[in-house]
Amino acid sequence: MQRWMHRLIAAVALAVPLALQAQAAAPAAQPESKVAGPPAGFVAPAEPKPDETNAQRAKSQPGNNAPFWRAVKEQQGITSLPGAEKGTLIQPFVDYPGSTFTTAGEAWRQVRNEVIIPYGGALIGIVALAIALFYWRRGSLGGHVADTGRKIERFTPFERAAHWANAIAFTILAISGLVMAFGKFFLLPVIGVTLFGWLTYALKTAHNFAGPVFAVSLVIVILTYVRDNFPQRGDLNWLLRGGGMFGGAEAPSNRFNAGEKLLFWGGVLTLGLIVVGSGLFLDKLVPGFVFTRGEMQIAHMIHSAAAVVMTAMFLGHIYMGTIGMKGAYSAMRTGYVDEAWAREHHEYWADDVRAGKIPAQRSGQSAPGVVKPA
Repeated sequence: MQRWMHRLIAAVALAVPLALQAQAAAPAAQPESKVAGPPAGFVAPAEPKPDETNAQRAKSQPGNNAPFWRAVKEQQGITSLPGAEKGTLIQPFVDYPGSTFTTAGEAWRQVRNEVIIPYGGALIGIVALAIALFYWRRGSLGGHVADTGRKIERFTPFERAAHWANAIAFTILAISGLVMAFGKFFLLPVIGVTLFGWLTYALKTAHNFAGPVFAVSLVIVILTYVRDNFPQRGDLNWLLRGGGMFGGAEAPSNRFNAGEKLLFWGGVLTLGLIVVGSGLFLDKLVPGFVFTRGEMQIAHMIHSAAAVVMTAMFLGHIYMGTIGMKGAYSAMRTGYVDEAWAREHHEYWADDVRAGKIPAQRSGQSAPGVVKPA
């Protein structure tokens, strides 16, 4: 009996704390309450209607989040980064009739991706194809007259040094620029993301270093060659005959023909100075500007467009100076041409040398077989 009494006491001692714990965890009973209705005469407000302007925009211009970006551009933050727009997260909104751009940056991106890249690539591709077809049909020009053994100094050592410095710098700039602009279309799928990233980084660095060399050498080239690139007799006839490249004999010309003069004034002087000026601006080397994002985007569009046209023009010059004309590369490499070559391609210049109006030896260095004045 005593044993059963002990068991009962132990069971009660265990059950009481458990009951108290369950009671504490249970939610307290809430007294019933009646929900009061609206007072007499109360009229609920109408549901808000969607913004008709935004609804119309969503239908006519899907994807245009102008209201959202208007609100974002108003936000100004605090940053320790340097720059004129260091606290501006988003460029100002482009707000003009018919605009589908959300920001000025978006406008720049679309101009680059939808105008400069496709049309620039098409221009360079068309020029390259035209050169290939011309070489396939005509081959190298010249070489119809046997050499005489009498030499004329076409380029002095200084002229050749200025030309080669400018040409090498231009080649680096052109290759790096083309890869950075078009490489993702024809190189990235072939070599992969990692190698393409390292390649573009290296070419961008080379682009930055070659730029100042090109700028300085361009000024020297302009000052060195400008005297012989003014209009002279025979230039209009050369243009009308297309230089004779599509017919028989080449049209007579002076030291530089009309095609070379057009390249000088249009490609070297005009486009060259535009490319150099916009490039220096992109490098933040032009005084008097704060270099905002909008200014940099305008400079980039000018630089890219001018560089593409300049590259297309220089492709023809490079072709004619290498495989397109026999003896042209040797003239820039050694500085001398045969009298027969001079008469075939620059007849007026050869006549002036023979008459003594232009010295056959301009650098003062001795060379065998130099043409003597008649």
